[in-house]
Amino acid sequence: MSLEIKIDDRTANISFLESDGAKLKIDIDGKKYNVDVVMVKKGVYSIIHKGISYNVELIENKNSKKYIVNTLYKTYDIEIIDAESKYLKRKKQDDSEDESFISSPMPGKIVKIPVKAGDKVKAGDTVIIVSAMKMESEYKVKKDRIIKDIRVKEGDIIDGDQVLVVVE
Repeated sequence: MSLEIKIDDRTANISFLESDGAKLKIDIDGKKYNVDVVMVKKGVYSIIHKGISYNVELIENKNSKKYIVNTLYKTYDIEIIDAESKYLKRKKQDDSEDESFISSPMPGKIVKIPVKAGDKVKAGDTVIIVSAMKMESEYKVKKDRIIKDIRVKEGDIIDGDQVLVVVE
Protein backbone atom coordinates (compact mmCIF):
# COMPACT_ATOMS: atom_id res chain seq x y z
CA MET A 1 0.00 0.00 0.00
CA SER A 2 1.33 3.45 -0.92
CA LEU A 3 0.32 6.87 0.30
CA GLU A 4 1.49 10.39 0.33
CA ILE A 5 1.70 12.09 3.69
CA LYS A 6 1.90 15.86 3.88
CA ILE A 7 4.03 16.80 6.89
CA ASP A 8 3.80 20.54 7.44
CA ASP A 9 5.04 21.87 4.05
CA ARG A 10 6.70 18.63 2.86
CA THR A 11 5.08 15.67 1.12
CA ALA A 12 6.55 12.20 1.68
CA ASN A 13 5.80 9.12 -0.43
CA ILE A 14 5.40 6.11 1.85
CA SER A 15 5.04 2.46 0.84
CA PHE A 16 4.45 -0.42 3.22
CA LEU A 17 6.61 -3.20 1.81
CA GLU A 18 6.31 -6.01 4.38
CA SER A 19 4.76 -6.62 7.77
CA ASP A 20 5.23 -9.39 10.29
CA GLY A 21 3.33 -8.54 13.44
CA ALA A 22 4.90 -5.39 14.89
CA LYS A 23 7.84 -5.48 12.45
CA LEU A 24 7.40 -3.35 9.35
CA LYS A 25 9.53 -2.70 6.30
CA ILE A 26 8.64 0.68 4.83
CA ASP A 27 9.93 2.86 2.04
CA ILE A 28 9.94 6.61 2.59
CA ASP A 29 10.89 8.64 -0.48
CA GLY A 30 12.96 5.76 -1.84
CA LYS A 31 14.79 4.94 1.39
CA LYS A 32 13.95 1.64 3.13
CA TYR A 33 13.50 1.32 6.89
CA ASN A 34 12.96 -1.69 9.18
CA VAL A 35 10.96 -0.63 12.23
CA ASP A 36 9.06 -2.16 15.12
CA VAL A 37 5.77 -0.39 15.80
CA VAL A 38 3.63 -1.08 18.87
CA MET A 39 0.50 0.78 19.92
CA VAL A 40 1.09 1.51 23.61
CA LYS A 41 -2.41 2.92 24.09
CA LYS A 42 -4.99 4.43 21.79
CA GLY A 43 -3.23 7.05 19.67
CA VAL A 44 0.22 6.49 21.24
CA TYR A 45 2.85 4.43 19.44
CA SER A 46 6.33 3.22 20.26
CA ILE A 47 8.54 3.00 17.17
CA ILE A 48 11.95 1.33 17.35
CA HIS A 49 14.47 1.93 14.55
CA LYS A 50 18.09 0.77 14.81
CA GLY A 51 17.70 0.24 18.55
CA ILE A 52 16.40 3.75 19.24
CA SER A 53 12.90 4.14 20.63
CA TYR A 54 10.64 6.97 19.50
CA ASN A 55 7.28 7.72 21.10
CA VAL A 56 4.66 9.28 18.88
CA GLU A 57 1.19 10.54 19.75
CA LEU A 58 -1.41 10.86 16.96
CA ILE A 59 -4.34 13.19 17.61
CA GLU A 60 -7.07 12.92 15.00
CA ASN A 61 -8.31 16.22 13.65
CA LYS A 62 -11.92 16.97 12.62
CA ASN A 63 -11.09 15.52 9.21
CA SER A 64 -10.24 11.83 9.66
CA LYS A 65 -7.23 12.18 7.34
CA LYS A 66 -5.60 15.03 9.25
CA TYR A 67 -3.63 14.53 12.44
CA ILE A 68 -1.48 16.37 14.90
CA VAL A 69 1.62 14.30 15.64
CA ASN A 70 3.49 14.93 18.86
CA THR A 71 7.01 13.63 19.45
CA LEU A 72 9.26 14.38 22.40
CA TYR A 73 10.59 17.60 20.85
CA LYS A 74 8.29 18.59 17.98
CA THR A 75 4.68 18.78 16.87
CA TYR A 76 3.68 18.23 13.24
CA ASP A 77 0.49 18.74 11.26
CA ILE A 78 0.05 15.83 8.87
CA GLU A 79 -2.47 14.90 6.23
CA ILE A 80 -2.84 11.49 4.62
CA ILE A 81 -3.24 11.92 0.88
CA ASP A 82 -4.72 8.69 -0.46
CA ALA A 83 -6.56 7.98 -3.70
CA GLU A 84 -9.84 9.36 -2.32
CA SER A 85 -8.16 12.60 -1.18
CA LYS A 86 -6.51 13.02 -4.59
CA TYR A 87 -9.85 12.44 -6.29
CA LEU A 88 -11.66 15.00 -4.15
CA LYS A 89 -8.85 17.57 -4.58
CA ARG A 90 -8.83 17.03 -8.34
CA LYS A 91 -12.63 17.27 -8.51
CA LYS A 92 -12.49 20.58 -6.61
CA GLN A 93 -9.81 21.88 -9.01
CA ASP A 94 -11.82 20.70 -12.02
CA ASP A 95 -14.85 22.60 -10.75
CA SER A 96 -12.85 25.83 -10.80
CA GLU A 97 -10.97 25.29 -14.08
CA ASP A 98 -12.02 24.78 -17.65
CA GLU A 99 -9.81 22.13 -19.27
CA SER A 100 -9.33 21.19 -22.89
CA PHE A 101 -9.26 17.53 -21.89
CA ILE A 102 -10.90 15.15 -19.45
CA SER A 103 -8.93 12.79 -17.23
CA SER A 104 -9.48 10.76 -14.07
CA PRO A 105 -7.24 11.44 -11.07
CA MET A 106 -7.26 7.72 -10.22
CA PRO A 107 -6.51 4.55 -12.14
CA GLY A 108 -9.62 2.67 -13.16
CA LYS A 109 -11.59 1.07 -15.98
CA ILE A 110 -13.56 2.77 -18.75
CA VAL A 111 -17.19 1.72 -18.34
CA LYS A 112 -18.95 3.75 -21.03
CA ILE A 113 -18.26 6.45 -23.61
CA PRO A 114 -21.62 7.89 -24.71
CA VAL A 115 -20.03 10.27 -27.27
CA LYS A 116 -17.82 10.02 -30.35
CA ALA A 117 -15.29 12.34 -31.98
CA GLY A 118 -17.04 15.25 -33.68
CA ASP A 119 -20.09 15.22 -31.38
CA LYS A 120 -21.34 18.55 -30.06
CA VAL A 121 -22.06 18.33 -26.34
CA LYS A 122 -23.81 20.78 -24.06
CA ALA A 123 -22.70 21.92 -20.60
CA GLY A 124 -23.43 19.14 -18.10
CA ASP A 125 -23.39 16.31 -20.66
CA THR A 126 -21.57 13.16 -19.60
CA VAL A 127 -18.72 12.30 -21.98
CA ILE A 128 -17.14 9.32 -20.19
CA ILE A 129 -17.85 7.02 -17.23
CA VAL A 130 -14.95 5.52 -15.25
CA SER A 131 -15.06 2.84 -12.56
CA ALA A 132 -12.47 3.36 -9.80
CA MET A 133 -12.40 2.29 -6.15
CA LYS A 134 -15.63 0.31 -6.58
CA MET A 135 -17.60 3.35 -7.71
CA GLU A 136 -18.49 4.85 -11.06
CA SER A 137 -17.73 8.48 -11.83
CA GLU A 138 -19.32 10.41 -14.66
CA TYR A 139 -17.12 13.07 -16.23
CA LYS A 140 -19.07 15.95 -17.75
CA VAL A 141 -18.22 19.05 -19.74
CA LYS A 142 -18.70 22.39 -18.00
CA LYS A 143 -19.72 24.32 -21.09
CA ASP A 144 -20.79 23.59 -24.65
CA ARG A 145 -17.97 21.78 -26.47
CA ILE A 146 -17.06 19.62 -29.44
CA ILE A 147 -15.45 16.23 -28.84
CA LYS A 148 -12.12 16.46 -30.64
CA ASP A 149 -10.55 13.07 -29.78
CA ILE A 150 -11.29 10.03 -27.64
CA ARG A 151 -8.06 8.35 -26.57
CA VAL A 152 -9.51 5.26 -24.88
CA LYS A 153 -12.19 2.67 -25.52
CA GLU A 154 -14.74 0.95 -23.30
CA GLY A 155 -13.10 -1.73 -21.16
CA ASP A 156 -9.65 -0.08 -21.16
CA ILE A 157 -7.70 0.01 -17.89
CA ILE A 158 -6.38 3.55 -17.35
CA ASP A 159 -3.73 5.28 -15.27
CA GLY A 160 -4.44 8.24 -13.01
CA ASP A 161 -4.25 11.60 -14.82
CA GLN A 162 -4.24 9.92 -18.24
CA VAL A 163 -5.93 12.05 -20.91
CA LEU A 164 -9.17 10.29 -21.86
CA VAL A 165 -11.12 12.76 -24.00
CA VAL A 166 -9.94 15.93 -25.74
CA VAL A 167 -12.49 18.72 -26.26
CA GLU A 168 -12.43 22.08 -28.03
